[in-house]
Amino acid sequence: MLIDLQELSAPQVYFTMTQTVLPRPVAWVLSENENSSYNLAPFSYFNAICSDPPLIMFSVGLQEDGSLKDTLANVMERPEFVVHIASCDQLADLNQSSATLPPGVSEVTAGSLGTCEVEGYRLPRLSDCKIAFMCNVYKIDKIGNNNQHLIFGEISKVHVDDNCTEINEKGRLQINADAIQPLARLGASQYASFGEVLRASRPA
Repeated sequence: MLIDLQELSAPQVYFTMTQTVLPRPVAWVLSENENSSYNLAPFSYFNAICSDPPLIMFSVGLQEDGSLKDTLANVMERPEFVVHIASCDQLADLNQSSATLPPGVSEVTAGSLGTCEVEGYRLPRLSDCKIAFMCNVYKIDKIGNNNQHLIFGEISKVHVDDNCTEINEKGRLQINADAIQPLARLGASQYASFGEVLRASRPA
């Protein structure tokens, strides 16, 4: 089958892309609402994009009525956010946080999710996530025909659960993905659990 995206509507293109660009990491983003509560939402147009400075990027569309989603509005006004990498056993909580709630209502509170302070950073992180990136907004760009927003975050600190790290034979920090069991996004309502680790050394 050859799919001509130029013949599809924007929603059809979205469903095609999300079912073929896979698996995708999920950014579980905590931001601060205007009333000082915490918004939490998942985004799967997300990845690491630069090491100097350390940048990650996630993409946010608009609401169906054309208004800004809470995460986008929050980081425009308060340019800090925390990106978490959820583990497979957190799927139910992550999925629940995607529900549409009234502005200012906290998904963290609604989901009874615990948070903890991060030394030297203003916002908290989810206490049960094994990886969290503490970010400041680097820039926000608009692309596409429907004002899709790209949020670039510069990472200032990274939390990694101590049980997921070790020092390898070269004296370097090694983070064990099999201990993290990261959750990945597929198409429609599908997610992928962590599978076998395949290894291939880069050719000389």
